[in-house]
Amino acid sequence: MAARTGAVFRKAPKFIRADVAEVRIGEHKVVLALPRTFMNESGQAVAPLVRYFSTPPERLLVVHDDIDLPFAKLRVQADRSSGGNNGVASVIASLGTREFWRLKCGVGRPPGRQDPADFVLHPFAKLERDEIDVMVQLAADVVEVFVGSGGDAARQTAGELKP
Repeated sequence: MAARTGAVFRKAPKFIRADVAEVRIGEHKVVLALPRTFMNESGQAVAPLVRYFSTPPERLLVVHDDIDLPFAKLRVQADRSSGGNNGVASVIASLGTREFWRLKCGVGRPPGRQDPADFVLHPFAKLERDEIDVMVQLAADVVEVFVGSGGDAARQTAGELKP
């Protein structure tokens, strides 16, 4: 989304641990945010952002990896548990609600007995890059639908996309 919108990230006000870019997607003003926390502490960035920009939970879309989704698959969901994702658990705890939207980006299961934390932190293999690049572009399409038409439309769009 940053590349599509020409976003320029700046440090958020000092009490918010994130870099932000205020952009337009269609006719809508949108805030893109990159937490400056460890992934497992994402809620420490998201909750202050939501309060600062007066964003209702139903207009929040958290984009994250998901090892329970097949590689390069996308899924949009709302009002669910963290599904074992510690970053999402942090957001839920910090917001005090799970009633926000998530765009899950499938990275597949770790091979063998590899630790899931090590797996998601490891760079993608060269052979996977093309498919990941396509998934990122499709994810940006889903974000545009979310902004313009809401979560249910984004969910339908993600379900119809074939990476």
